[in-house]
Amino acid sequence: MKLFTLSILLFLFTGCAPVHLSAESNDADSDFNPLSVEKLWEMKRIGSPVISSNGDWVVAPVTRYTVEDDKSHTDLWLFKTDGSVERPLTTHGSADGQPTFSPDGSKLAFVTSREGDDASQIYILPMDEPGEASRLTEVPTGVNAPKWVGEHIYFISRIFPDMEWDEMAEKLQERRDSHKSAHTWNALPYSHWDHWIDEEREAHIFRIPADGGDTENITGPTGWQLPRSTQGAGNYDVSPDESQVVFNANSTRDETNVNMDLFLTEPGSNEAVNITPDNEAPDGSPLFSPDGSLLAYTSQRIKGFYADTRRLVLYNITDETHTEVTTDWDRSADGLVWNPDGSGLFGAIDDAGTRRVYSIPVDGSEPRAITTDTDFPSIDVSDNGVLVAQNHSFLYPPRIVTVDTSTGETSRLDTINDEILEEVDLGTYESVTYEGANGEEIQMWVHYPPGFDESKEHPLFLLIHGGPHSGITDGFHFRWNAQTFASWGYVTAWHNFHGSSGFGQDFTDSINPDWITLPYEDTIKAAEWFANQSWIDADRMVAGGGSYGGYLSSILLAKEHPFNALVIHAPVYNMYSQMAADFAVHSERFGDYWEDPEIYKSISPHYFAEDFSTPALIIHGQRDYRVPVGQAFELFRTLQTKGIDSRLIYYPDENHWILKPNNSIYWYNEVRKWVEEYAPPASDQ
Repeated sequence: MKLFTLSILLFLFTGCAPVHLSAESNDADSDFNPLSVEKLWEMKRIGSPVISSNGDWVVAPVTRYTVEDDKSHTDLWLFKTDGSVERPLTTHGSADGQPTFSPDGSKLAFVTSREGDDASQIYILPMDEPGEASRLTEVPTGVNAPKWVGEHIYFISRIFPDMEWDEMAEKLQERRDSHKSAHTWNALPYSHWDHWIDEEREAHIFRIPADGGDTENITGPTGWQLPRSTQGAGNYDVSPDESQVVFNANSTRDETNVNMDLFLTEPGSNEAVNITPDNEAPDGSPLFSPDGSLLAYTSQRIKGFYADTRRLVLYNITDETHTEVTTDWDRSADGLVWNPDGSGLFGAIDDAGTRRVYSIPVDGSEPRAITTDTDFPSIDVSDNGVLVAQNHSFLYPPRIVTVDTSTGETSRLDTINDEILEEVDLGTYESVTYEGANGEEIQMWVHYPPGFDESKEHPLFLLIHGGPHSGITDGFHFRWNAQTFASWGYVTAWHNFHGSSGFGQDFTDSINPDWITLPYEDTIKAAEWFANQSWIDADRMVAGGGSYGGYLSSILLAKEHPFNALVIHAPVYNMYSQMAADFAVHSERFGDYWEDPEIYKSISPHYFAEDFSTPALIIHGQRDYRVPVGQAFELFRTLQTKGIDSRLIYYPDENHWILKPNNSIYWYNEVRKWVEEYAPPASDQ
């Protein structure tokens, strides 16, 4: 087994043999200071970095929260890659984000909403001389996902088609002044995660001269719109000479039978060519090569399976040919940026429980892992090859680092959150494997409380991740922080059960359409693994999770398991009523309920309610449109009707996640009270 531990003084992340500290270290220290939920909300949260073309400067959004008023405050911070500069770049008080450098690095564009702005706009800040940010755009429908290419800044806006800007502004003002709250739809989609989708509006790509001028609608004249549910920088790209724009669009024009393809157009043209018409599964994340001759994109093969492996494909602009680069690589090509010499791409790859930086050659040779331990969720690279990354681990929140692409060595650019972490007593964690369903190896992260004493028996809090097709990687989690749970005196664990991402296509797809059998067995075998450890009290075990983790916890209600109680957050409980969501489980790939009802009967937790017997804490938010809140109310009514000890926590102002500081603090405290009631930690922990 491999243990990862943090040196509190130096904050150096190292691998070593498993070492468990004696609890005496806590007894002798009356100032024991765990990673409490209050500490989590004191921390600043660093976003994805961008780097200037010359490799000297890095900019990243940094968000801080004020608990007293539940407010967030996001500024842009400036870092120099030699480590000599670290300071706020903007301090206006508005939410500043989505930075993008000019090609020569002399200016920075970013998105914010300041005095007089009814919607987000692009602002320009000089980098080579003193000056204030000035507004570039006046788009009444707001801007998103800017990219500075050549002489223009490109962006996305959700507009009312066939209207001029002043007409759109007037329409939006009329809506603000209206007392009507109704939404009307004639077709899907009607929602996405936590917001309603306006059927009258379409998302299109625009550009504006970087020195000011008129905006130009790039995609509107083609008759194609960007995906209706959500749009971002990964949905389009612009060639270096600005001669071509590539974008995502649903080629079927049928939102119940979506096929996301890639289209090429030229600015000023009313035509767009579908360059991926033969693939019925999604194609996306387009990126022009530095010389514009190639277009890299990702392609999936299984229609209706969002977690299908994303393979890297190169499209030759001149020859109009496609070459699949990572056919034999059993990982998804994500978080991609081109190597500046065009020989390959770098990616932030979900790889067996850790998100690593990889180098992926365009000649089809084997991708190479550049980093090993800890997570690197987002990266950027300069024209001269300086690679900057966001980096975090279970023991420290996101940081900004440069990465040596030859050795994988990192150099940290920020000191944000160091003062907080210096005062925190953290536990340790390690990656273990055990034999799960079908005799296959399951990877699991195990977290030990501060001052862990292996001579004593500890309670277990087993966490069940969501997705299900996502993996728990070695990163800092603010909403379900395993070290915070461990600080209560629990051994805490995340197991990457069958269906998790990062372990190959077969492993990820092994649970479809049967969401129960393999993950349930993996969960039981994880509990058995812990029960066989001398430092676990098998009579003090609890478990829980959110989303799919809430679903599997609902399944546990009716099956044999060793857990005294469950925490069930935002659960999919009734597969039939889940049709009210923005995502109906299995319908696109395996058919709707009326086509094959047996699938849904076999996996829907509400069909097993007769056997429910375990106490459960149920939590849900009203603005959750991915798993509508009625799922929790149905489950709670069932448990109450059966006389099972249960508690429901309802948030009228939260969505799928609990995001507001005071609501989050309440969430953690209520979870703690619940698990301590059924699996109390020892009195000396």
